[in-house]
Amino acid sequence: MAVIEINDFSDPALDVYARLTEAQLMNRFDPSKAMFIAESPKVIHRALDGGYKPISLLMERKDIQNAAKDVIDRCGDIPVFTADRDVLTQLTGYQLTRGVLCAMSRPPLPSVEEVVSNARRIVILESVQNPTNVGAIFRSAAALGMDAVLLTPGCSDPLYRRSARVSMGTVFQIPWTFLGNTIADWPDAGISKLKQLGFKTAAMALSEDSVSIDDPRLASEEKLAIILGSEGDGLTDTTIASCDYTVKIPMYHGVDSLNVAAASAVAFWQLRAPSQR
Repeated sequence: MAVIEINDFSDPALDVYARLTEAQLMNRFDPSKAMFIAESPKVIHRALDGGYKPISLLMERKDIQNAAKDVIDRCGDIPVFTADRDVLTQLTGYQLTRGVLCAMSRPPLPSVEEVVSNARRIVILESVQNPTNVGAIFRSAAALGMDAVLLTPGCSDPLYRRSARVSMGTVFQIPWTFLGNTIADWPDAGISKLKQLGFKTAAMALSEDSVSIDDPRLASEEKLAIILGSEGDGLTDTTIASCDYTVKIPMYHGVDSLNVAAASAVAFWQLRAPSQR
């Protein structure tokens, strides 16, 4: 390993940690150079398990032979930037980390067909923009029997640093991709593709014709796509009208809805495939 003591905060090698935005890290103009940041040893290990390639590490000096030792051993001959904590906190955002950061290459996205090829239960996120919610939904999807996640172009990216951290690295475990490249690809083209791939579609929404989440028809579907909407407005009317089912979670005490991440956990558990019950 090449341990590099941080003496110059303007070093361009530190840009990825201190100065580049999430959008700049994605590098849409040259996807071959796109990166993301994995935060904490557990998340980094799960990214490595998923085949993601590390570029450099940033950590406190004390972690080199302690919390990050196993990470360093797995990453091979890459730069390890280090200093004491009071120095590192001068780097924007470092004080919010769990001690270890890893810059990693962002691989090309797989196709929708690849992601769902063997799936029976998939999740569709429509314009879920909060990275914390995206990360929490991924964690629930991985834990509660979902096979894949598809995101519409209006969603926050699962590899954003906060999303990956909140997911506890499950964004590297469960297959995912974006469903289309532009907002125009959803809902008409996207739902049409899902149906061509053999999925019945279930829109999570409150309406006069919503069926309860425990309706036996839902559990018996061979292939089901569970569609969740944005934090503020939920699913669009067009999306709801295009789906095979509109599904509600019964509420009590006058509560009309749950946060999308909380609702996802309820939905995934109830609607998991028969073989997982």
